[in-house]
Amino acid sequence: MQIRFLALLLLSFPGLLAGCTPRPDGDVLAPAAYVQGARVVSLHTVTDRGTVLQERPGGPARGFTDARAATLSAARFSVSIPPTHAPGAIEWPGRRPDLATDMAVTARQDMPLATLVEEIAQGSGRADVRVFVHGYNTSFQEGLFRLAQITHDSGSAGAAILFAWPSNATVTGYAADREAATYARDHLAGLLVLLAQDRRIGQVSVLGHSMGGWLVMEALRQLRMGGDDATLGRLQVVLAAPDIDVDVFRAQLGVVGRLTPPLTVLVAPDDRALRISARLNAGRPRVGALDVGDPRMAAAAKAAGVTVIDITDLQSPDAQNHGRYAVLAAMYSGMRRRPGEAITDAGAFVLERTGAAVASPFILIAEGLQAGQGGAR
Repeated sequence: MQIRFLALLLLSFPGLLAGCTPRPDGDVLAPAAYVQGARVVSLHTVTDRGTVLQERPGGPARGFTDARAATLSAARFSVSIPPTHAPGAIEWPGRRPDLATDMAVTARQDMPLATLVEEIAQGSGRADVRVFVHGYNTSFQEGLFRLAQITHDSGSAGAAILFAWPSNATVTGYAADREAATYARDHLAGLLVLLAQDRRIGQVSVLGHSMGGWLVMEALRQLRMGGDDATLGRLQVVLAAPDIDVDVFRAQLGVVGRLTPPLTVLVAPDDRALRISARLNAGRPRVGALDVGDPRMAAAAKAAGVTVIDITDLQSPDAQNHGRYAVLAAMYSGMRRRPGEAITDAGAFVLERTGAAVASPFILIAEGLQAGQGGAR
């Protein structure tokens, strides 16, 4: 399976690996010296990755592996954002981070999960919470820095939590990642229950990207099958480029049922990563690559109580057109909420570069974007 996947990847996109920069290792989690006046975002993490004590530039620290831990561990990180930051981008630090040009961890505090929930609940006001579930082929540090970028660029208030499941974080680890995501279902569902049952916490928004979208749907399915309607009633769910078989998604929706507000799915038919996934799965289409221009798609979405939004018009930060959700976050700082212009109904929509805005911690559509009901661009 792994050899077949790599061969298919290279045959589909022979230039994909050319000129690639090395991926960040665990050293980027070692706190760098804080610089007075630096812009810093505070993030929480919850993970069922295995941990190991590793030597870091600043001394021994707990690192994260792709082993599957029996219990969840939690932490708080502070990540500095450089003044030269480009919206939607991640400026990875080198061996000696320069806070003038690099994103960098400046503080870390490991803690029990109960302490994390208490810390969030005791925040100012009735804080909303945003939970980010990363996708396939993603390391702990990659998920953390992506959430830092989303949080900073969106300017959203409230707590941000990375749910880091034990991805193998390799191109050839697709099958292993699917099993790891399956392993993490109960843990994600348990985290959502903990957050939703604390009435000091406001709305709980969940963003699942790629295979993380499948994991989110499985957690929702388990909550519904367990009769936990109270937790489901406090969730706002967005799936970005979900790597889910269309028939599987239909079956999941049959159990989960309608959510309020509606479950939102961000799609793009030109998503190359999902095209590969479909080929790996006997040509079965993926939800994140559906075409909302098909009238049957619009009717099916409305009947299922799902909001499907085509974001193809937005520029993707990656060559695979798989990461447009990060660009949506980058647009949030330039928008304002205007009553009556949010996409809150079920159905199929297309975003264009002219028009209004959507208001949601994770559906972040810049002022000047228009939602066109089920039509072509």
